[in-house]
Amino acid sequence: MNVALIDYGAGNLRSVANALAALGIAPRLVDAAPGLTDATHLVLPGVGSFGDCMAQLAARDLLDPLRAWLLAGKPYLGICLGYQILFDGSEESPGVAGLGVVRGTVRRFAEEPGLKIPHMGWNSVVPRRADAGNWHGLGAEPYFYFVHSFFPVPDDAAIVAATTSYGADTFAAAIEMPKLLACQFHPEKSQDAGLRLIGNFLGL
Repeated sequence: MNVALIDYGAGNLRSVANALAALGIAPRLVDAAPGLTDATHLVLPGVGSFGDCMAQLAARDLLDPLRAWLLAGKPYLGICLGYQILFDGSEESPGVAGLGVVRGTVRRFAEEPGLKIPHMGWNSVVPRRADAGNWHGLGAEPYFYFVHSFFPVPDDAAIVAATTSYGADTFAAAIEMPKLLACQFHPEKSQDAGLRLIGNFLGL
């Protein structure tokens, strides 16, 4: 197994690398396309804004290689912005195109009296297929750690793997496609549940 951890200059790399190390995986940091050549799995974490993430990936000539990887159906774990950039675009950065490999857009939480934005902290997640596949051993409603103000809205509800509610919004906390898992929460900050999810994805 050769896990490539994408470094675009703003990701939460240390926490993700530490989580992988706890699972016995030594990821390789990749900041250019040649680093993907012999990779078996790709992990793209992310913090910051949608537009900045896309700009940093473009500056490293990683956009086309990422699209090619995803369209080829190779193993991909997207975390936070690594989830959001799969979509067509985001309300956070109007006019900035995402990778567009998943139809849909990224929307901001609706303002409500007393609702804190960003959504920050532990929240339960309801998997569509509890205790199966990537969710094996996690139970019917595991808790994960979130930090975000925006969330993806896929056009195809069939790819939604798990949902979470915050305020008036119930959103796609994670999506699944063949060999792809992408989540809005941070498994690398979610203790045992997060390690279990990452390990399941990697087939450990």
